[in-house]
Amino acid sequence: MPRALFCSLLLLCLAGCGGNPPAPVEDRNYPADSSRPLVLQRGGSLGSGQYAVKRGDTLYSIAWRHGLDFRALAAANKIPAPYTIYPGQILQLREGALPSSGKVAAKKPVAKAQPKPSTTTQKTAPPPSTVPEEKPLKPSPARTALPPRAPVSAWRWPSSGKVVRGFSASLHKGIDIAGTRGEPVEAVADGVVVYAGTGIAGFGELLIVKHNDTYLSAYGHNERLLVPEGATVRAGQKIAEKGNTGTDSVKLHFEIRKEGRPVDPLRLLPKR
Repeated sequence: MPRALFCSLLLLCLAGCGGNPPAPVEDRNYPADSSRPLVLQRGGSLGSGQYAVKRGDTLYSIAWRHGLDFRALAAANKIPAPYTIYPGQILQLREGALPSSGKVAAKKPVAKAQPKPSTTTQKTAPPPSTVPEEKPLKPSPARTALPPRAPVSAWRWPSSGKVVRGFSASLHKGIDIAGTRGEPVEAVADGVVVYAGTGIAGFGELLIVKHNDTYLSAYGHNERLLVPEGATVRAGQKIAEKGNTGTDSVKLHFEIRKEGRPVDPLRLLPKR
């Protein structure tokens, strides 16, 4: 075959193979607020350092899952107390600066300029609501007043039984206490239940109790939860029953977090 003819046939073959180039991948970015549709990046996931709120989440459970101080997470996302969040809302997984008092300043709603109030007694229509149409997640209607911010005066053991696994800051952020199904699980100090559910993988039926602005405690793998989110609990009160949800044996997984960071519970619990 002549060289010129061979080259011409080769060029035709290459042109035919390149006739269907891959479709371009479109990457759109929208402002992160609950009124926008949830738009995912390539691969179907959010950008690094972001979290899309799901139904059943609370700000406390999100902070717990990612090892953050709930107050600093709220500050970073400009969420005032009582830390109401919405399904589809995009949170930045970082910690914002807290005021010197340690409290997150309340965020004032942005309102449009209103006409000067009338001097007559006629009632004027309220301004349009700035609340998203989607109903907020947590707190539940059963929420009670938070306890004082006083430090925990004394800690109690959450359950009887032998400690079968100890604390490790990198591998195991709490302790495991063995026992039998249905044994009582008790609150280690006064507080308010800020999470009750199964939304955090690996913990099964989980309770998180807020004791003050510094300390939270968690009780995992329960057979049954006995208190709802928003309930005030007292030290020694039975709040759950021991089980093996989310694990392969009956035990209580117990953690204490100080300003969002796990600490060894054995350093705080009394000797026994």
